[in-house]
Amino acid sequence: MARIQIVSDLHLENPTAYDVFVIEPEAPYLALLGDIGVVQDEGFFPFITAQLRNFQIVFLLLGNHEPFYSNWPSVRKQVADFSGSTSRTRSQDPGLGQFVFLDRTRFDLSPDVTLLGCTLYSNVFKDQEERVSFGLNDFYHIQDWTVDDHRVAHEADCAWLNQQVTDIAASEPHRRIAIFTHHSPTVAAPAVNPVHTNSPISSGFATDLSGSSCWQAAQVRLWAFGHTHYNCDYVDEPTGKRVMTNQRGYYFGQAEGFDVSKVVEI
Repeated sequence: MARIQIVSDLHLENPTAYDVFVIEPEAPYLALLGDIGVVQDEGFFPFITAQLRNFQIVFLLLGNHEPFYSNWPSVRKQVADFSGSTSRTRSQDPGLGQFVFLDRTRFDLSPDVTLLGCTLYSNVFKDQEERVSFGLNDFYHIQDWTVDDHRVAHEADCAWLNQQVTDIAASEPHRRIAIFTHHSPTVAAPAVNPVHTNSPISSGFATDLSGSSCWQAAQVRLWAFGHTHYNCDYVDEPTGKRVMTNQRGYYFGQAEGFDVSKVVEI
């Protein structure tokens, strides 16, 4: 049984709080599921390094805020470079935990537990395209990023997840899979803030993947995500998987139910 502490959407960029926000370890592993802050901020990587002092492994995937004031390729390179630098430092510093960048990444946590992680993005509806493009900061603050790019990235992440889950189910059916994403894979009622049920920009936040193999496979026991600033923790009845979020949200509008010490078992 693997125990993982999960948080997302800390938004330490506003107001700046990288040096004061504390995550007390309640499990050996920590998963940061995006919108932790902005990679360009001076405090971003020192915050991650501080977590590496307290956890055996820190998993990070990118939310939509991490690339603000930059672009996706540059930010991915910065995080990959940080990962490489951290690996080199660990060889001389046994007190530093392992850093794992979840960017269409499979990580086998044990002989029977596998983590799959990616941003996921969302499949923006054509009839919501204009409202989403004007209503989400992504398309103002991320360089060279359009709604079409967003959809293409979503399709690529979905294809990767489906292939990974299909391959594992076929060749390693004993494995329990946890999927970590930033964007939401479901529009089920327990995962959606009732205030936003009929939002004209809803497809910028969530995509219904209930017909996809990555959602339906029996091996997938947990799907954790963020982005919606609405917390949920329930069992999806058709599949039996646990679906959960643990999002803080913006400092001045924090999401109900956030618990920085929340741990899940897989």
